[in-house]
Amino acid sequence: MKAESSARIICRFFCALAAALFFISIAGCENGDLKLSPQQVRALRQQNAQLAVQVKQAQADNQNLQNQLRTLAGLEGGLTAETIYNLQSIKITGYTGFYDKDGDGRREKLLVYIQPIDAEGDIIKAAGAVEVGLWNLNAAAENALLGRWTVQPQELKEMWFATFITINYRLMFDVSPDIADIDTPLTVKVAFTDYLSGKVFTGQKVIEPPK
Repeated sequence: MKAESSARIICRFFCALAAALFFISIAGCENGDLKLSPQQVRALRQQNAQLAVQVKQAQADNQNLQNQLRTLAGLEGGLTAETIYNLQSIKITGYTGFYDKDGDGRREKLLVYIQPIDAEGDIIKAAGAVEVGLWNLNAAAENALLGRWTVQPQELKEMWFATFITINYRLMFDVSPDIADIDTPLTVKVAFTDYLSGKVFTGQKVIEPPK
């Protein structure tokens, strides 16, 4: 349930309370010592009628929100969040590697292709955040990490890439051409945080040095 919807219902609750107070005020004004002009009474009655409409709308909104909560909680038909999709693993594909984007002979981009896999082995467009690290595992510990990048969900959804051959997330990062030309295998490590389950899925891929 969105905070905005909750706030709207709370607001309308107070409107309903105000409507009741208006009604009491009108009755009191008409029967008590305080006398209002006919124009003031009509204005109060109009406001009361408008608030009554808002109360009915708030009741309808409340019923819709309750229905949504029952659905999300799995109270109808055994529905749970994991029946929407059930991410089981990620795969870093063989297309992952360095890329010369501008054709100047220097590979200044790192491309990382990620496929989220569900329980049936299908590739799915799972929502989440991704952390990518580029490592030289043959270097000393203090020099092993060559680069690290984070992709947030809003960015990630724009990186979905489909062709006739495959479908995956395609992530592109700037790297130094000197890193791309290291003559030892480098390792890409990925951590994918699934936003539906909160689970973190990891994978890694070795990039062979240029020949």
